[in-house]
Amino acid sequence: MRILIIEDEVKTIQSIKQGLEEHQWEVDIAYDGTMGFQLATRSAYALIICDIILPGMNGLELVRKLREANISVPILMLTALGTTDDKIVGLDAGADDYLVKPFEFRELMARVRALTRRNHGLAPTANLLKIADLELNPDTKQVIRAGKEIALTAKEFQLLEYFLRHQGRVISKVELAEKLWDLTFDTGTNIIEVYINFLRKKIDKDFDPKLLHTQIGMGYVVKVLS
Repeated sequence: MRILIIEDEVKTIQSIKQGLEEHQWEVDIAYDGTMGFQLATRSAYALIICDIILPGMNGLELVRKLREANISVPILMLTALGTTDDKIVGLDAGADDYLVKPFEFRELMARVRALTRRNHGLAPTANLLKIADLELNPDTKQVIRAGKEIALTAKEFQLLEYFLRHQGRVISKVELAEKLWDLTFDTGTNIIEVYINFLRKKIDKDFDPKLLHTQIGMGYVVKVLS
């Protein structure tokens, strides 16, 4: 299992690389966005860890270009910019998660585990997950609605898959935080709402019937309303 780190701060790279290797990860390094893009498009990675402020090509541009090139590997953004607006910009560019510097290595590892975990303990299946005219294929990672393929980031795909495996059940923010982010839910963060909005725009905005619903004060549910 290999991780790509794209970061221009030598001390940060050395610290992350050493810690990941101690957890049995193989690590490749790029010190600028241009080299990072080249590595990411030439090799297969389980995860990309990318700073936003980079020489050559900044992290936001890098992520956008990777998504445009249909590179669906999970991407964890690192940055000193920690406002909600900064996070949303990074996520909207195509990143799957966001970690603000400075951070503890154990928090980084929690994000790494969450982003690289597959199926979240669920038995793998070749069967399509379906509701109405929406289909999700867990093996090919394709999502199709009304015959149109929908491009999702890795985290959006995981979120939709979790909802489809629990159709009709209201799922709380606490459960989503624990199952998909491997974190204790923090009422001060809106990361889950951000991803719900991203997913809703992609699978519901241009389609009927609407499938992803908010149950105020309780959570979210995927179902066809009668």
